[in-house]
Amino acid sequence: MARMLGAVADDFTGATDLASMLTRGGLATVLQLGVPEAGAPCPEAGAVVVALKSRTAPVAEAVAESRAAWAWMAGAGIGRAYFKYCSTFDSTPAGNIGPVAEALMADTGAPYTVYTPALPENGRTIYMGKLFVGDRLLSETGMAKHPLTPMTDADLVRVLAPQLAPGAAAGLVGWPVVRQGAAAIRAALEAHAAEGRRHLVVDAVAQGDLDALAEAVRDLPLVTAGSGLGISLARVLTGTAGEADPPALPAVGGPAALLSGSCSEATNAQVARWEADGGRLFRLDPLALAAGDETVPDAMRAALAEGPALLAATQPPEQVARVQAELGTARAAALVEEALARTARRLRAEAGVRRFIVAGGETSGAVAQALGATQLRVGRSIAPGVPWCTTLGPEPVALALKSGNFGAVTFFADALETAP
Repeated sequence: MARMLGAVADDFTGATDLASMLTRGGLATVLQLGVPEAGAPCPEAGAVVVALKSRTAPVAEAVAESRAAWAWMAGAGIGRAYFKYCSTFDSTPAGNIGPVAEALMADTGAPYTVYTPALPENGRTIYMGKLFVGDRLLSETGMAKHPLTPMTDADLVRVLAPQLAPGAAAGLVGWPVVRQGAAAIRAALEAHAAEGRRHLVVDAVAQGDLDALAEAVRDLPLVTAGSGLGISLARVLTGTAGEADPPALPAVGGPAALLSGSCSEATNAQVARWEADGGRLFRLDPLALAAGDETVPDAMRAALAEGPALLAATQPPEQVARVQAELGTARAAALVEEALARTARRLRAEAGVRRFIVAGGETSGAVAQALGATQLRVGRSIAPGVPWCTTLGPEPVALALKSGNFGAVTFFADALETAP
């Protein structure tokens, strides 16, 4: 099978999100968790997505891991790169979106690249460079209070510019051009690049806009985007019309554990709905963890003998702020991630759990690594951008890795209904 696309994703849920879109677009996709070991063979698949935990890593570390992941895929003959970040463009003034994109531009020889976190089917659209979530500017949503990457500005050119190297310039291809189609988009991109603007935000208010952009950049060595461009680019590369059927996953069965470290508005609502509908819920308190209390994960393990249960560190913004003030942002996040990762490892080893539903990008990365997952096959979506996946091997583990912002309010129940 010809390898047509190699993608680097800056967190694990973003990687499964993109993998699901590429699969829907007709590209058979394998998900690689973490940078492979030296000499590891690259999977035979239409697309390979490498999942990193680089979104909030130090800039130098994020750049080095991203370059190593791309070098592994390029070494297998893949000539087209895709840098995947969140549909809310999560970043800080220092990066990591701009620095990683610049490094991959150098490695791929791209004369310019595009930036479009749009995901219209999940309400993420871009108009005149402003990122909207539904009918609200990004800066007017809960993302403005994100504990790690607060997004207080919806203007993507303005967010991107400080992340670029001195002398590098960002520009905008606005919707009046995008609506004219692929040829007009390509001409605008080339005109910007000729004038020294090589980092180009592109508007998209509907999937058709991303379809046109995919055609315009089909030969570009590097694109950067959320997952929305993925389904369009896959269709362009494969000639697929509509949506392809995802491959069937192997049956897994057995107990199912739900783990949530996300404190997004969406996940708070999902946890509340799970509890209101009678689901068993155990709360994980970072302050108790800091004091050495591990009794809640123990109780969670015992409860799974009676059916699914949710262990959640999910809290509203005011409680998050209180915990961070006492423990510090980095320590609070690390305590939660480590506790949920330890719990997943124990549930797998001591309770035979092989089905995990995980909410939160950083949490998903920690849990997947704790379970020893390295490569995943991608199956049917639970919600846009959230597929069920299974590990390769004789005893597959099923994983649903959910970005904090994704999924309907009934997501946890929806995931259980479709679990392998």
